[in-house]
Amino acid sequence: MHTIKVILGGLALLGILLAARAWLTPRVSGGTLFLFFTLVWFCLSAINLWNGMHRAGYSLGEELPFFLLVFGVPVIAALIAWKR
Repeated sequence: MHTIKVILGGLALLGILLAARAWLTPRVSGGTLFLFFTLVWFCLSAINLWNGMHRAGYSLGEELPFFLLVFGVPVIAALIAWKR
């Protein structure tokens, strides 16, 4: 359940950035917005990974597949949005 909530949080962040793009369009390109989202989401996903390892007591091997899922789904959605 936590994984789904984090993925939905990433998609919400993407939605906020895409909505803000309407105001930032003359100054910010879609590629720049995609890179910004990817870097921010990587940092937030890494914090989630660290939290799972240090607070929940999971090993890196146990957390890594969830990190890839949590990071990958919103970034793929951002890539699809950027290509359109």
